[in-house]
Amino acid sequence: MKWIILSAGIVSGFVLLHVLALWMERKGWIYYKHTKPSRSALGNAFLEVQSILEPNKKYIIELKKEDKKQNEEVGDEPDDVENKK
Repeated sequence: MKWIILSAGIVSGFVLLHVLALWMERKGWIYYKHTKPSRSALGNAFLEVQSILEPNKKYIIELKKEDKKQNEEVGDEPDDVENKK
């Protein structure tokens, strides 16, 4: 009898966590089941993790971010696209 009550409590806890995660996804706080993050957000997250794990390469990540920001502000095409023309 004790195992039945314990397993029912665990299952109901997981169901409550699932419902909570779906509610948080609707609010836009997390990506859970229906909404997928954009590729740029995922790439930026990996770059930040890499900067933590390899601090000596942090300047490369900062340069890439600066170049991207400058290209967006000016509206220029990236260098490798210009070279292919």
